[in-house]
Amino acid sequence: MTLPDTAVDPAGADRTFQVDLRGLVDLLSHHLYSSPRVYLRELMQNAVDALTARHALEPAAPGDAFGIRLYADGSVVRIEDDGVGLTEADVHSFLATIGRSSKRAERIAEQRADFIGQFGIGLLSCFLVADEIHVLSRSARTPDVPAVEWRGRGDGSYTVRTLPPSARPRPGTTVTLTPRADVGEWTRPAQVHALARHFGSLLRHPVTFDDGTGGPGASINPEPPPWARTYPTPGARSRALAAYGEEVFGFKPLDTIELDLPAVGLKGVACVLPETVPTGRRHGHRVHVKGMLLSEQAEEILPEWAFFVRCVVDAESLRPTASRESLYEDDTLAAVRDALAERLRAWIARAAASDPDLLARFLQAHHLAVKSLAVHDDEMLRMLLPWLPFETTDGHTTLDEFARTHRTVLVTSSVEEFRQVAAIASAAGLGVVNGGYTYDRELVHRLPEIRPGASVADLDPATLTAHLDPVDRETELAAAAYLALARDALAVFDCDVALRTFQPASAPALLVDSREARHERTRSQLAREQEGGLWGDILGALRHEAPRAQLILNQLNPLVRTAVAIDEPELARTSAEALYGQAAMLSRRPLRPAESSLINRSFLDLLAHALRKDS
Repeated sequence: MTLPDTAVDPAGADRTFQVDLRGLVDLLSHHLYSSPRVYLRELMQNAVDALTARHALEPAAPGDAFGIRLYADGSVVRIEDDGVGLTEADVHSFLATIGRSSKRAERIAEQRADFIGQFGIGLLSCFLVADEIHVLSRSARTPDVPAVEWRGRGDGSYTVRTLPPSARPRPGTTVTLTPRADVGEWTRPAQVHALARHFGSLLRHPVTFDDGTGGPGASINPEPPPWARTYPTPGARSRALAAYGEEVFGFKPLDTIELDLPAVGLKGVACVLPETVPTGRRHGHRVHVKGMLLSEQAEEILPEWAFFVRCVVDAESLRPTASRESLYEDDTLAAVRDALAERLRAWIARAAASDPDLLARFLQAHHLAVKSLAVHDDEMLRMLLPWLPFETTDGHTTLDEFARTHRTVLVTSSVEEFRQVAAIASAAGLGVVNGGYTYDRELVHRLPEIRPGASVADLDPATLTAHLDPVDRETELAAAAYLALARDALAVFDCDVALRTFQPASAPALLVDSREARHERTRSQLAREQEGGLWGDILGALRHEAPRAQLILNQLNPLVRTAVAIDEPELARTSAEALYGQAAMLSRRPLRPAESSLINRSFLDLLAHALRKDS
């Protein structure tokens, strides 16, 4: 996609790009750039790259000797820089040639790392908001070189003219756009000023904006970022970083973590979120490359477990993607991600060692993130597992404290199982931890690694029932008829019924059932329904005795003592169904349709019995 020739036409005759320019601009707007607003970022990037080249040409010049000036008055948008400028050959190479990447790469490969972008497709983003682009440039490489004018139009045509040096007395480049009427939202003076601040607030070169009202130009980046300034005390520095984080992200950080990776020229700050982040939600981070904002949603800069912070970083060596709106995934980015993760680990370690109040507030909000880290990081496990909160039969407490009062720590496999047994296990003196939350069961089983002598085991229903006291023989015989009717009524749920005594006495019944047992019973039921077919043979070969649920009635409860004395068979069956339904609801597991129906039916039957008795 190059020109038929590269000779300069003194008359400025029209030439055309050998590419469907309208189709290319449509491709850029729909598939490369997220919004037309990127036109200003592309112009500023080109200006910054030109200044970088100018400083390389004149290294003795002061850092603020060359700058960028923006102008927007509603009718035009203009950006002017004091950069290295363009020669006639540069105009043909970078502006009149689209996609000649191989030859261009040979010429600037050694300087590529110094630039954010290059002229070319980036400049074409201006066609998203204008039908004509006017470039006036003069090179700083050769004294008394003529100025060069390039005009590109949205129909694919362009002109190139050489002008006397007086047309632009100083080296540099001016790009002028005449916006289309339909894109005023992106080219109004106030919006151009806002976009310039948004993209260029951390640029190292001075950038000013003029709205054409005659006042002095406003500075876009009046002072360096807070991490690049000096402060009288560490406390003042910390407060400045926190204030910057609050300004950028809109929340007051719980704490700030300064980030500094000299190997890749990265500096910045991580702001610790003061509140819990929903599971699986990741915040994007603000990433600048050489001062220019690249992305506000760069998730890839930190590992997944670090969702308790939001970062602002400015880096020298990270590579942007073609759209320059995200980071290119390469070895450098992977190394940066690992190094930043280590900085976050170091901050947690310092808090654990020297600031327990900060650590406690951090863990209260972000214990899930820390648990995720501890699962995969042995050092974090040893350091933080004693501090992490878990749901236990003693309430929310740390494992270290829990293990001091319970020789054996039992852990459930699900939240449902814990809720079924918590009250009874606590009354029986058993120490049970809810292992149903993400990472908890795995972490509890690693307790002996940091607390030698501690014993951890999965909770087995048999372990719990073994701690329930049997009733005396006389009571068992007196209740035998009722228990038989109850077993028959609940046979449809593969549920056995037993009579025991346990605390608290206020609990009438305990339903001991696991998700695995229910799954096995469902599979066995399916096998029975498919008897005689090939599928039935397959399931039959896999079948073993399905574990049954168990409804354990509490003899200490007054309601149960009344129920087991009922001598009316239908009322006895109804009371057993009601006790089963109440125990199932207390387990907080999802009810099956048959169980919901049973609960409704037993309630209505008991109500009808009570009404008949009263009448």
